Amino acid sequence: MLDSTPPLAGRKLVFVVTEDWFFASHFLPMARAARELGLSVKVVTRVREHKDVIEATGARVVALESERSSLNPMAAGYAAGQLAAILKAERAEIVHCIALRGILVGGFAAVLAGIPRRVFALTGLGLLGARRDPVGRLAGGFLRTVIRALLTPQSHLLVENPDDPERLGLSATDPRVTIVGGAGVDPDFYAPQPMPDQPPLRLAVVARMLWSKGVDIAVEAVRQARAMGAPVELSLYGAPDPSNRRAIPEATLRAWSEEEGIRWKGRTRDVAGVWRDHHLACLPSRGGEGLPRTILEAAACGRGILTSDVPGCRAFVRDGCEGRLFPPNDAGRLAAILVELARDPDAVRRLGAHARSRVLDGFTERAVMNSVQDLYRRILTT
Repeated sequence: MLDSTPPLAGRKLVFVVTEDWFFASHFLPMARAARELGLSVKVVTRVREHKDVIEATGARVVALESERSSLNPMAAGYAAGQLAAILKAERAEIVHCIALRGILVGGFAAVLAGIPRRVFALTGLGLLGARRDPVGRLAGGFLRTVIRALLTPQSHLLVENPDDPERLGLSATDPRVTIVGGAGVDPDFYAPQPMPDQPPLRLAVVARMLWSKGVDIAVEAVRQARAMGAPVELSLYGAPDPSNRRAIPEATLRAWSEEEGIRWKGRTRDVAGVWRDHHLACLPSRGGEGLPRTILEAAACGRGILTSDVPGCRAFVRDGCEGRLFPPNDAGRLAAILVELARDPDAVRRLGAHARSRVLDGFTERAVMNSVQDLYRRILTT
């Protein structure tokens, strides 16, 4: 009789992530990938509303009390000490740290707990990836030094675009670096829908309402395109994050929504429905992205992407193929693209078809799960 026991049955993996909602929205496929291998999975996070969703994968949630927005070294040190005690109690064999704060706190906790097998999943460099001023360079240099110090021969850096490892002083071809297609997307759930009639040309931004996402650039570009006579409409889906100092005030969103052709719709739970009603996705990010999930969801639904030429966004979108790229902060260039596409519905359809094909070529949940499973096998068998 063949042994059906998964190859890594009983080995222990602990995810470290600051917020349960972030894990639930982006990383459930990684938990499922680990469970398919037979790994015992724990998720250490600040628990709010998503414990049941996470535990439905077969993982167990362990609460960690910490303040996500705090940059106080004493607070971070306390969190690392608390987490190290949890890692020891759980007898973790791999610590998989997610996003910058998770990497810094979780990495130091793994050192304190004596756990050399570590996965650092970088979901973008945030403002550090966007700033080019002396403070940004100094902070980036500090981050580069810390992450390189935390890397061991048995640890690995998991990134979502080829630019981020270069910013950390590592090559994208370094054997300790694995590039995955973001969080991946389910192409059956996010399936293509027929294009709405044109005109008008309808585009949407689906993102947290943050200045760093360039929402204001989309608003200004639509203003300019409409002033040039293009029948263009913009919908904004998302809410401000009150804990994020880059949040756009609600009063500003409401003021934009009073303008002709611009509507703020608030948070949505039906992202696939958004793309059924729109022709194009727009994300004028100012930088610091990993590989935005909103891009993958829209592309899987057969919608072309208008986005800025910054790391992460350009890792998926090739200009003129899956969408159009424009310089960050350049509302004028985006407006010109909108005028052009408003006159060419066939081009809009072609961008959407190419975007869907690209998702199927390495950006699905299954593709990401396979890459992560290969990584876990390498780490645990060497």
